[in-house]
Amino acid sequence: MSIRVGIVGISGFGGGEALRLIANHPSFELVYAAGEGSAGTPLINRYPGVPHKLAGLVIEKWDPESLPDLDVLFASLPTGTSAEALARVPDSVKIVDIGGDHRHVDGWTYGLADVWPEQIKGATRVANPGCFPVATLNTLAPLLTAKLIEPGNIVIDAKTGISGAGRGGGNSKFGYAETNENLQPYGLLRHVHMPEMEKTIEKMSGGSAAGLVFTPHLVPMTRGLLVTIYCRGRTTTEQCLDAARSCYADRPFVRVTDQPPQTKWVSGSNLSLVSYAADPERELVIAMGVVDNLGKGAAGHAVQNANLICGLSETTGLEGAPVWP
Repeated sequence: MSIRVGIVGISGFGGGEALRLIANHPSFELVYAAGEGSAGTPLINRYPGVPHKLAGLVIEKWDPESLPDLDVLFASLPTGTSAEALARVPDSVKIVDIGGDHRHVDGWTYGLADVWPEQIKGATRVANPGCFPVATLNTLAPLLTAKLIEPGNIVIDAKTGISGAGRGGGNSKFGYAETNENLQPYGLLRHVHMPEMEKTIEKMSGGSAAGLVFTPHLVPMTRGLLVTIYCRGRTTTEQCLDAARSCYADRPFVRVTDQPPQTKWVSGSNLSLVSYAADPERELVIAMGVVDNLGKGAAGHAVQNANLICGLSETTGLEGAPVWP
């Protein structure tokens, strides 16, 4: 079974990770690669390690009205740049939008694949969750659906590797000298991912997410993302772990660990690890989650969603073990 796929935004970190996964996918055939700054460049010049079967592919200028015959298009474009263009892609082409323009937008399915896979099967327009939201929501889902925590006044402290900020251009603030031996908070109070998390928390819980606090930090590592989430609830650690084990019993990519998870445990994979610590006397729950920001946080999740919309097993092409060390 050969499913013809394309990637737009091939030169960015998310597009490059999608390329890595699709290149070895048993059912996906990459026939189209597009990018603005790299248009006209042979793919092998941009990515010298691509398999020989892709050596002849040339990166094209992105034009949604002159696509080849495609089954699925992966769009890895900066937030704010994809909505108008993707609206001009033919209805016959399924789209997984890795960017942020279509999350909780009418006509698009929110692709939180580990929690709501049935909603994604058969969809033709899927919006990938953001990297911070997927780590947060996968971690909170068991607690919210089991009513173990209050949906309001949740505090999320998040750390991401530098690749989570995007590849950037010549004036990027994310170069080695700026980020090495440095720790930076950013996007304070109203980060772009806040509305997405608020809406999904409310959908999961049936309550209000008022008082949500989210503070991301940039840490000097290439990839990996950790969320430490502070919630209110009179529950125990074991009740939280049991709720998560029940919630994800049949889900292939979410693992529940008794130990606080570490980013290296998921590096290069589509895994999501969750853990909990609770003090019922203080009505305090600490929920922890890790993902690879380019894997489960972007391209791996996108391939999982594409598998679902194409009727494949969602694990197809994604069962490789994490990179260690």
